[in-house]
Amino acid sequence: MADQQGLDEVVRFTSDLIRIDTTNRGGGDCRERPAAEYAAEQLAGAGLEPLMLERTEGRTNVVARIEGSDPSADALLVHGHLDVVPAEAADWSVHPFSGEIRDGVVWGRGAVDMKNMDAMILAVVRSWARQGVRPRRDLVIAFTADEEASAEDGSGFLADEHPELFEGCTEGISESGAFTFHDGAGREIYPIAAGERGTGWLKLTARGRAGHGSKVNKENAVTRLAAAVTRIGEHEWPLRLTPTVRAALTELAALYGIETDLTDVDALLDKLGPAAKLVEATVRNSTNPTMLDAGYKLNVIPGEAVAYVDGRYLPGGEDEFRTTLDLLTGPDVDWEFSHREVALQAPVDSPTYATMRAAVEEFAPEGHVVPYCMSGGTDAKQFSRLGITGYGFAPLKLPEGFDYQALFHGVDERVPVEALHFGVRVLDRFLRTA
Repeated sequence: MADQQGLDEVVRFTSDLIRIDTTNRGGGDCRERPAAEYAAEQLAGAGLEPLMLERTEGRTNVVARIEGSDPSADALLVHGHLDVVPAEAADWSVHPFSGEIRDGVVWGRGAVDMKNMDAMILAVVRSWARQGVRPRRDLVIAFTADEEASAEDGSGFLADEHPELFEGCTEGISESGAFTFHDGAGREIYPIAAGERGTGWLKLTARGRAGHGSKVNKENAVTRLAAAVTRIGEHEWPLRLTPTVRAALTELAALYGIETDLTDVDALLDKLGPAAKLVEATVRNSTNPTMLDAGYKLNVIPGEAVAYVDGRYLPGGEDEFRTTLDLLTGPDVDWEFSHREVALQAPVDSPTYATMRAAVEEFAPEGHVVPYCMSGGTDAKQFSRLGITGYGFAPLKLPEGFDYQALFHGVDERVPVEALHFGVRVLDRFLRTA
């Protein structure tokens, strides 16, 4: 089990990493190198030989391998990203890059997404070094750049240019799983991610006839774009159940003593109450318009108008997604992917999933572990190019009223110290035996 120093270090590492501002504003505007140097220093202190790798100067990734005791076993990838989304200090109760520890809580951008998990990984590895522990499988530890944008400088670069570093890896774990979800009725649910919707970020372009704003214009690019955006935003995508989501609904229904009727999923979701939040975003594809750009003067009709849409599609749902977008945009609006990544699915009956479940149940026996599919995506998408099956497993035991999912990219992001301690214990248990 992780030693006391490991429990102390996970708190310090989380705070230290938060204080290193690795804001990713997109378009290459980020510098992860200081955080990468910090992580590499801690790994080196555990006797490892970390490699620091860059595609672009300052966009640094760290990779190290721990040799397992069973050379015949497949290797396991354990990865976390170093960048964070922007934070506006004026909106926060505590400065987002202070890493302040107050009343048993660590505050700051990255506290849950995902410098907490980075710190857990470092704490476990260093605890093992002090105790002389070796995992059963080879572990490849990777800290990546650029996850909060395109991943081109991070996991994409590593998968495409340095696949040899991940030789033997068949499975991986990273963010967004094994956290406490309180259902409001006294139950603690621990969802472990075994899938991700695909990423289909779209650019829509409408073209028309430029002209004076006072004249009749039936080829108005703004009008054409607005109509397409409205159709896309109001479209009701049909129900599509993947194996992971079917398993989630089946286990949740059993937990609540509800008959599993997958012929009427919307009614089943209503019966699940707050727990429906774990699956309701992943029973369909989705398209949410997010940005509009048109014109340069009020009395000038522009010849072009552009919009952006955050699209997500389920495993096996990309063809339907493309066909539907062709219909919704119509003949006067073109669309293209501004960023596209695959949807993922992982088995929930694998030995690795069973070991994750057992690790959580050992330290949270009152909890109920269920599978779920992430509505968004992680670096597991890029690592899947190497044949690595990804799970979301970043364990945290959270108190009632602590809305973990709302803090992702939210104001006043924070994580309890006790949640970090729980995470280290569970991660240590899992990685020893996986």
